[in-house]
Amino acid sequence: QVQLVESGGGLVQPGGSLRLSCAASGRIGSLNTMDWYRQAPGKQRELVAASISTGSTNYVDSVKGRFTISRDNAKNTVYLQMNSLKPEDTAVYYCHLKILFGGQDYWGKGTLVTVSS
Repeated sequence: QVQLVESGGGLVQPGGSLRLSCAASGRIGSLNTMDWYRQAPGKQRELVAASISTGSTNYVDSVKGRFTISRDNAKNTVYLQMNSLKPEDTAVYYCHLKILFGGQDYWGKGTLVTVSS
């Protein structure tokens, strides 16, 4: 059974930085996507940053130039470095794993990021 465990959320002032981590346990295969989604109060969950195990990445426009997704395939871990944080980045951030070619989806429980002075 695959499990995702996120860490690194917290309270930060505007302009500050945080680094989120998500570690996957279990068999996740060599072809997968590991992504970060977020859900702000009263809003739909949105894809923030995506990474494919082959190396490609993608970002929602609102975080381009500020957030960086990276992964350590040997550790089955994905990271989200968040810089120049804004109050509108406040949300619960969820790690998502999709095993490609007929595999399943998995979600972490989420970690809260609050950007406030």
